[in-house]
Amino acid sequence: MEISAKLVKDLREKTGLGMMDCKKALQETKGDLEKAVEYLRKKGTLKAAKREGRATSEGRIASYIHSNAKIGVLVELKCESDFVAKTDQFATLAKDLCMQVAASAPRWVSPEDVPIEVIAKEKEIFMSQAKDAGKPEKILEKIAEGKLKKFYSEECLLEQNFVKDPDKTVGNLIKEYIAQLGENITVGRFVRFQLGELQ
Repeated sequence: MEISAKLVKDLREKTGLGMMDCKKALQETKGDLEKAVEYLRKKGTLKAAKREGRATSEGRIASYIHSNAKIGVLVELKCESDFVAKTDQFATLAKDLCMQVAASAPRWVSPEDVPIEVIAKEKEIFMSQAKDAGKPEKILEKIAEGKLKKFYSEECLLEQNFVKDPDKTVGNLIKEYIAQLGENITVGRFVRFQLGELQ
C-alpha cells in the first residue's frame, strides 16, 4: 500500500517521531492513523530506555499558580529538540509536573539529588526508631533501607505517585512521554513558592 506524504506528516505531528518510523507504522497498520499511533507507542516503549541518557538541551519553563494564588511553581522540563519542546504533548507534561509539585511539594527531582548528609541523617533516624521498637540488630539496616525508599517516594519528584493517576510514578509518566515523543525528557529543576513559607 502506498502511504501519502500527508499521512506521514499528520502522524509525525501527532507523535513527534521521525518520518521513517511514522511511514513504517502506517505501512504496518495499512494507513490507519489511530492504529499507527498505537503501534508506535508499543514499539516506542521499548525505545524509551535507549533514549534515556541522551543530551537534553532544549525544552521549556512551565508555570502554575494555584487557584487561591498562594502557591506558585516553576518547572524546567528538558528534551532533545525544539520541535518536541513546542508540541502540545510536551506542554501538557510540563503543566502536569507543575501541578504535581504544587500538590505534593517534593524537595528534590530524584534520589540522586538528595544530599549525602540528608540520607545519612534519615538512615540514622530510621535505624534508631527500629532499634527502639525492639527490632533485632541484624535487620536494622534492611529496615532503614526500606524506609529510605518510602522517604524518596515522598520527597523526590520522580519517585512520587502521579497525582492524576496514583498507579504510576512521575518517573513512569515521563517514560511514557519519552516513548510517545521519541526523545529523552528530563526534569532540570523546579521551585515551589508557598505564601508565608521560606525556601
